[in-house]
Amino acid sequence: MGEFIIAHDVGTSSNKTVLVDTRGNILATASAPYPLLTPHPNWVEQNPEDYWSAITKTTKQVLEKSQISPKDVLGIIYTTQAMGIIPIGLQGNVLRPNISWVDGRAEKQAQKIMNKFFGERMFKSIVGTSIMGKDVIPKLLWIKEMEPEIYNQTKFFLDVNGYLKFKSTGIPIMEWSGASSYGFNLKKKDWLKGFFQICGIDPKKLPPLVRSIDQVGGLTNEAAKEMNLLEGIPVFGGCDDVQSAAVGADAIGEGEAHIYLGTSAWVCVSTNKNLKFKNGAAVIQSADPNMNQVVGITEAAGSCIQWIADQFYKHEQADESIDNVYALMDAKVKDIPPGSDYLICTPWMLGERCPVSTTTTRATLFNISLEHTREHMMRAVYEGVSYNISWILENFKKDYGFEVSTLKLIGGGSLDEQWMQILADVTQKPVITVANPQMAGAIGGAICAAIGLGIYKDFSCTKDLIQIDKHYKPNFKNAKIYNELLSSYKSIYYSLNKSYAQINASRF
Repeated sequence: MGEFIIAHDVGTSSNKTVLVDTRGNILATASAPYPLLTPHPNWVEQNPEDYWSAITKTTKQVLEKSQISPKDVLGIIYTTQAMGIIPIGLQGNVLRPNISWVDGRAEKQAQKIMNKFFGERMFKSIVGTSIMGKDVIPKLLWIKEMEPEIYNQTKFFLDVNGYLKFKSTGIPIMEWSGASSYGFNLKKKDWLKGFFQICGIDPKKLPPLVRSIDQVGGLTNEAAKEMNLLEGIPVFGGCDDVQSAAVGADAIGEGEAHIYLGTSAWVCVSTNKNLKFKNGAAVIQSADPNMNQVVGITEAAGSCIQWIADQFYKHEQADESIDNVYALMDAKVKDIPPGSDYLICTPWMLGERCPVSTTTTRATLFNISLEHTREHMMRAVYEGVSYNISWILENFKKDYGFEVSTLKLIGGGSLDEQWMQILADVTQKPVITVANPQMAGAIGGAICAAIGLGIYKDFSCTKDLIQIDKHYKPNFKNAKIYNELLSSYKSIYYSLNKSYAQINASRF
């Protein structure tokens, strides 16, 4: 006999599932990938049914691995990628593929919205930042203008989390943190209905709202059969990935920060203040109903490393005698000096959100010469993502007064010791990594469910539940070269941004 929670962390490229006890101890894990679809330049979509297939598959796998009885499962919770757009029709049917958070198709609609506020400058003075083609409301407007039949048939727009709760319970709802990536009044805890109306979006197409810790319904008979679980098992509100990661990193209190390194990356600081968006940073609802968070998202991090591996290490990937091509790459990177012999990578493969907001900018390998090798490129990617994070941290201090003294890391990237040391050296701050860093989001979700079940009173329980794994100290000898190259890194953006816009504006 026991008491267990199943938590799903539904990311951009895969679902990671954990079965944990009420202390957050992991009994079993499973994962299942799903593809990103790119039918046009700057479009990124996913099939919602792929998410559900991953959910049902991994649920059955963790049950089989752990050999627990389904009757001992206390609840299910989803933590997911943010800003998804899944239109649900009158019959509960999905009307089109999910428009992913990395999709940037709606630049024209973003400009239309800002023009309603007398242009970008006035819009920024009101909101704190400009709106871009990757944001949700411009993409809702894109659907209305470019796919009017779908817009007119839509009863509710759901994000990925809302869709999974809908599949689980039959109830169309969205959780506060997910809503805060759409358009959410952080004070009143409700939709910004007037803003949606001004932008041309019918607020009646937005679902009712719940908190992360709320029990929103029970598993339907159909969903239970697909998961090998019992009908009626409680399903909780859940939250987006940034918010659940903050819980799983024990960074949920005032001024506490964490950094995620995975396919993408982000810097997140928790606060009880209602702040403005600035320099691409977003102010969003925390999983804790009483807190908010400021987050700066870097759209491409681990995906840049994947690109290097795919383009320059093809033979090694095909060699069956090499177990881990990334370990091989890391071993070579160690021999490249800090600064990669003045090779700089700007990792903006997908445009960028923070520290600068741009749809048209793309990645650059800058100052490349005959002396540079693929190992230089690899180290330059590690450094480039670290420069981006350092720039975000500088903006957080300047714009919000956040002084992050120690960097607390989660995500698969935090397992890379070379990268962690580079990050410590670039930022000149100590780096610590959380135990089970790849599962931090799912564990954070499980803690939300445990609070919803009444097992814990509030989010202060993370102090006892989350453990630290490794520590990295900055090498002060490397401060000079990295400070110099960080300055050059910023200059690259300001020098080339107009050129990127000129080249890519018609494409995107």
